[in-house]
Amino acid sequence: MLIEFSFSNFRSFKGLTTLSMVAANISSKYEELDTQNVFSVDAKLNLLKSKAIYGQNASGKSNIVRALVAFLRIVRHSVKSEEIIAGMMEPFRLNQAMIDEPSFFQIVFRLHGEATIYRYGFEVKNNKVVSEWLFGKAGREGGPYFTREGMEVNVHSRFREAKKFEGLTRSGDNEIFRDNSLFLTAVAAMGGTFAKNIIDAIGEITVVSGLEDPRIRGALQEILQDRSAKDSILELMRAADFDIENIEPLSSEEENHTPPDDMPDELKELFRQGRIRKTPDFITQRTVFNSSGEKVNTLSASFEEWESEGTKKLFHLSPFLLQSLKDGDTLVIDEFDARLHPLLTKKIVQLFNSNETNPRGAQLIFVTHDTNLLKANLLRRDQICFVDKDKFGVSSLRTLVEYKGVRNDASYDKDYLGGKYEAVPFLNRLDQIFEH
Repeated sequence: MLIEFSFSNFRSFKGLTTLSMVAANISSKYEELDTQNVFSVDAKLNLLKSKAIYGQNASGKSNIVRALVAFLRIVRHSVKSEEIIAGMMEPFRLNQAMIDEPSFFQIVFRLHGEATIYRYGFEVKNNKVVSEWLFGKAGREGGPYFTREGMEVNVHSRFREAKKFEGLTRSGDNEIFRDNSLFLTAVAAMGGTFAKNIIDAIGEITVVSGLEDPRIRGALQEILQDRSAKDSILELMRAADFDIENIEPLSSEEENHTPPDDMPDELKELFRQGRIRKTPDFITQRTVFNSSGEKVNTLSASFEEWESEGTKKLFHLSPFLLQSLKDGDTLVIDEFDARLHPLLTKKIVQLFNSNETNPRGAQLIFVTHDTNLLKANLLRRDQICFVDKDKFGVSSLRTLVEYKGVRNDASYDKDYLGGKYEAVPFLNRLDQIFEH
């Protein structure tokens, strides 16, 4: 479970920025939010089940998601890919002082069923790992598992499986322990059980775009082969008031091998040969009724051609929503409200902010413009974040708790649109353009 994620010197964020899921010591006007929207980890730590990120266009909201994606991909792939750091890094470029500074990433989290709180992070610069560390704390006991500066790694005795690799990092004659790969990832690749558990726990954070990602449609084909998973997805789609009776992957026999009209001529023959393929499609089924309201037939049609953009969006998100709630994992969604009805996005947030539908403490972090969610009876002040950008191009992140004078019964949506929390566009500039 995610406790906090911090980063600096990444895209529009210059200084240290922390997205925290720790519940603040506040009370809500609606008492049920303090018991439903928060779950207790131990006597001293309460975490939030959801977090909303607001801000004007180009303020840097999505850069928070990109920072998390960069962190996750480097953790997963730094051993396999020597270019993953260079490919994911984009430091803050609007201040000359940041050119020689490394980019910083750190996550604080807990493994399911463990009392230890782990803190893992690294700094990277010019496609190299500058530093790396892993600390753990259980109660009053804690300390480092390892620390790294350049290629110098010091392993603590509690990290026994990595102790034997400590010297290899300095030899420079191996393909795994490189200056552009993470030590933790390398130990996991060499069979380290504890290191793999840490990597897997970090990997339980799933990030998806609120707009449809064609790559996920291929995974959905496999998911629908599982009857239980398919039934859950259909149940969610029906609950959203879509009249879909069934969804099936389009079989290879049914697939249309006619190339799309807009495909370049040089690719059409490869398409006819099956060497390149369209985005996977699905077949949806609906009931056909006669004039007396009796069921007379079932109509099957292409999901891509028949269904609305909102239906496609929910179908795209459905396995992630269900899996997160089932396993108690963290789900991050960018462009959360795109193409979905406000009542539907509200219901999804309520599913996470509920002890009944979310008994395992799954966490939903979402980027949105939907002010219908900005309500005191839905979210606590510590569940609401605003991203703003100053005249120097520097983005900043603040929770509503950090704004002085905001009562727990305030009209968050009206105050936000009125500019009380900043993070809104200056639309009078548009009037000035047309005036001139």
